[in-house]
Amino acid sequence: MTRQYVTFTIAGALYGLEVLRVEETLGHLNRTPVPLAPKGIAGLVNLRGQVVTTIDLRPKLGLEALGPQDESMMIVIDVEGESISLLVDQVGEVLSLRQDNFEQAPSTLTDEMRALVTGAFKLADSLLLTLDVSAVLAA
Repeated sequence: MTRQYVTFTIAGALYGLEVLRVEETLGHLNRTPVPLAPKGIAGLVNLRGQVVTTIDLRPKLGLEALGPQDESMMIVIDVEGESISLLVDQVGEVLSLRQDNFEQAPSTLTDEMRALVTGAFKLADSLLLTLDVSAVLAA
């Protein structure tokens, strides 16, 4: 059995989200800051008239948050009928990966990081960490 993943990078690390969760990918859009927003809320964007919350994954992964004007790309996902936009450095490609090649998250990851990924795939030249969207949004 294979599953398809949309790949993306943050700070040079490769991550993947199941295609079924992804509505669309977008280039940089200006974000409207939200005063007193919790850590990781990067602002709001207007997507064809729909106001969408934007999440900066960097602080959730233990990295410094993007600045309001920093260039980024977006992956829009569906979370219980609501669109949420995730900020990433670069959107990659869609990979079809065999589930029998899926492994536990590497023990070298921090506990904080291990809580946010469901596991990993060893690719020819890199490691793909599969992101647990529910855990990321709850963090």
